[in-house]
Amino acid sequence: MATKLTTYSALPGEDSRAYRSVRVRPVSRVKRFKLGRQLRQKVSRRSLGVWQPGHNRPDPIALIERLHVGRVASLIPVRIARMVASPYGFLRGGANVMAEDLARLPSTGIAPVICGDAHLGNFGFYASPERDLVLDLNDFDEAHPGPWEWDLRRLVTSFYVAGRQSGMRDAQCDDAVMSCVAAYRQSVRLLANQPLLSRSFQRMDVELLHSTVTGKSLR
Repeated sequence: MATKLTTYSALPGEDSRAYRSVRVRPVSRVKRFKLGRQLRQKVSRRSLGVWQPGHNRPDPIALIERLHVGRVASLIPVRIARMVASPYGFLRGGANVMAEDLARLPSTGIAPVICGDAHLGNFGFYASPERDLVLDLNDFDEAHPGPWEWDLRRLVTSFYVAGRQSGMRDAQCDDAVMSCVAAYRQSVRLLANQPLLSRSFQRMDVELLHSTVTGKSLR
């Protein structure tokens, strides 16, 4: 039976203005937590895991062809070859296809600036201005205000697809997705209880990675 999904496009109440301007003082942390619980009643965790193609879903091939308008013609076959090489390659190159699907799914209405292409391959190490190795997203060419759920969904989907391509069993891919979501939840909970200035200077460098990650393979 088809599940009816509703998208909430705007935050209710006074807190929504603070997400659109740094000049607006946000409401208290206590009120924000209360707002979050209210939003969870409208958009349940269970609903975030439901997806099925709609009857009026645009043709994915047509969406990809639209991306090629204005591109260097000689490079388009190279791009397509990389996409058809594997399911993960298609996922990487089809960000607009996935965005079209995500736009039809429920969201809480909290819309910060998101990466827009937060798949596994866009995370890695790079050198900071201080020449420290920092682990973070390294692709912000599609950053735009949007539902935070989009980045998380694209990230965990890439975990699953990459895991299957690497020969992992479905149960192992499930575990990887659950671990990713749990780590995301823990990090957001930690950051939500910190002052804005502290959150602004959070980063994961090699030294912190060695002190916080226990798995030898990950280290």
